[in-house]
Amino acid sequence: MADTKREIERKYESDDSGLPDLTGVAGVAAVIDKGVAQLDATYYDTVDERLAASSVTLRRRTGGSDAGWHLKFPVAPGVRDEIQAPLSDTLPRTLAGLVRSRVRDAELVPVVRLRSDRDVRDLVDVDGRLLAEVSVDAVRAERLSGTGGTGGTGGSGGSAQWTEIEVELADGTDPAFLDKVEKRLKKAGVRPSSSASKLQRGLAETAPKRKRGKKARAAQAPVTVTAGDHVLAYLRAQRDAVVELDPAVRRDVYDSVHSMRVATRRMRSAFRSYGRVLDRTVTDPIGEELKWLAGELGVDRDQEVLTERLTAALDELPRTLLSGPVRTRLRTWSHARSGGSRRRLIGVLDGKRYLQLLETLDVLLTDPPLLQAAGGKPEKVIGKAVRKDFSAVSGLVEQALVLGPGHDRDLALHEARKKAKRARYSAESAVPALGGPAAGLVKSMKSLQNLLGDHQDSVMTREALRELARQAHGAGEPSFTYGLLYGREERCAAEDEAGLPALWTKIKDGAGFWAYGGPSRPR
Repeated sequence: MADTKREIERKYESDDSGLPDLTGVAGVAAVIDKGVAQLDATYYDTVDERLAASSVTLRRRTGGSDAGWHLKFPVAPGVRDEIQAPLSDTLPRTLAGLVRSRVRDAELVPVVRLRSDRDVRDLVDVDGRLLAEVSVDAVRAERLSGTGGTGGTGGSGGSAQWTEIEVELADGTDPAFLDKVEKRLKKAGVRPSSSASKLQRGLAETAPKRKRGKKARAAQAPVTVTAGDHVLAYLRAQRDAVVELDPAVRRDVYDSVHSMRVATRRMRSAFRSYGRVLDRTVTDPIGEELKWLAGELGVDRDQEVLTERLTAALDELPRTLLSGPVRTRLRTWSHARSGGSRRRLIGVLDGKRYLQLLETLDVLLTDPPLLQAAGGKPEKVIGKAVRKDFSAVSGLVEQALVLGPGHDRDLALHEARKKAKRARYSAESAVPALGGPAAGLVKSMKSLQNLLGDHQDSVMTREALRELARQAHGAGEPSFTYGLLYGREERCAAEDEAGLPALWTKIKDGAGFWAYGGPSRPR
């Protein structure tokens, strides 16, 4: 069993003078000495340090009040989510799964051992409530393996030692309190640490001398010059999103499944929109695998959305209009239509097909199948692709507008919604190259997608209500409420259809660049 906590902390350089007096910090009534703890932590990573490259840390630590396995994911500067598991000799399966999207099939090995003498102080307010824990850590680092060591997988490397001050915010304390502590520390001559974590410093200072003497260069995004550069940058961002969202999906973090699904759709859309940039004989099979993954992620998602819409509609009805066991019928129907489970989804993420897809995406981005147009000017090549996508949306919307209400119009609007989504994604990818016009189209396509999406939800909800009414009738239950909700959904769809002409006219009026071409370099 693993527990999760949000860790908000700051680290500072320290010399032999110890901890400055913090009793003057606003809000601090007392500084309580909690004694010295001996901590012994072994950090694990692949030999090529893939976790460290993502600022992810995995350790097994003894000593202190929270001995066990700790896995930390970056959230923001100074903020990390820490997943804790009980102390054991081997890495718990739960934590192993959370790093699988980064580690893949590589072996996790001990890379650095950090032993610390931690002198702890609690900062408390007048009521004795803990505000923050401050510690002075005397750290001794020993390289065990990894690319920075001298002995390869099984060899040992260098060693280092330093002292640092760590201030960790207590649960429920305003993060602004850390600013007050930092102000006091700076006044005493203490400065923020140049390393974001002990592991980062340990890896750097135990590297061979030939590496240690060179100042580490910050990772920089590839320069985007050609159309191919821009398309690859967009695809790289979506690939990274899938990898980074994987642990959140496994932990069932809110909206993580939807966000990963969107990333897969964005990649598929880019493959189709930029078929003149990347060879589709290579990208189409990858797109099919992304479609498979999106389907696995969406096994229960669409059903959940439908159930939420129906539940919300029932909540809006007066009790006098609820005829029969409507809510029970809805729960039974929804449960019967659920096709997946958490265990099934985790099985997909642990499976060879998914891990092979991640490897394939890495290969694609490392050695992309670029076509001649990839070397062209972004504003020309990308602009042409986005105009083509916009034209497809335009044709379908115009077709739907001349159709009468009914099944054919519903189908046309559904197709227009899918094309609007694709045009939105291609416009998103074009923003770095084309600026304002692309950003404007993103906003327009989002508005269109929302309206058409609500219309499609109404179509699907009416189908569900017909099914529920048939089941209720077969069970001898009243079907009055389902008919009432059906009528409301018809009205919602009619309102969406009535609002489409004005929205589409507004979009066309503001989309001159995409409809008719534009300057060579729009901004």
